[in-house]
Amino acid sequence: MYHIPYFKAKEHVEVIAFMKAHPFVVLCGVDKDQKPIATHLPVLIIEKNDQLFLQAHMMRKQDHCIAFEMNTNVLAIFNGVHSYISAQSYDQKNTASTWNYAAVHASGTIRFLDDEGLYELLVNLTNHFEGSPHSPSSVKAMDETYVRNHMKAVVAFEIEVTNLQHVFKWSQNKTEQEKSRIIDQLSKGEINQQLLAQQMKHQ
Repeated sequence: MYHIPYFKAKEHVEVIAFMKAHPFVVLCGVDKDQKPIATHLPVLIIEKNDQLFLQAHMMRKQDHCIAFEMNTNVLAIFNGVHSYISAQSYDQKNTASTWNYAAVHASGTIRFLDDEGLYELLVNLTNHFEGSPHSPSSVKAMDETYVRNHMKAVVAFEIEVTNLQHVFKWSQNKTEQEKSRIIDQLSKGEINQQLLAQQMKHQ
């Protein structure tokens, strides 16, 4: 991830808000042979005593789980909307086209939780994404035996984030006229481009 000042958020809370809005991450690490490994999963973003944690669960005995047990250094990648940006929108025509995107890299150390930690994580994770602890799909609304049996296949974990980096690349280095043309062009495109246009309007 490169560091360009004008592609950075003004406040830390903006980075946290982005993470919470895009909680389906790519979790990366390396296995015993130092080969890269990754998995995809939803996370909860927890702030405790000015420290940031990510909580989630994964299937046991999978390549990624085995790798993370052996090497606890991990990287969680949060991605937002993105799109190709044509240089046709620029004032200076002898300029390269580019790609606008937003991403956060959260590096840290993974720690696996016990069965009670797993149960608590499943309750909190489901309530969060259901939007209510009273949902008929909440963990506590399910049969206890069913829940405990399925818990045998998964393991919960918590990542203590030790380094947080981000890039919010939304044409901040372009003139207002150029950004207006870019937004207009994106607004006519597919849904991902339209969402990016909406994002850029608020920058």
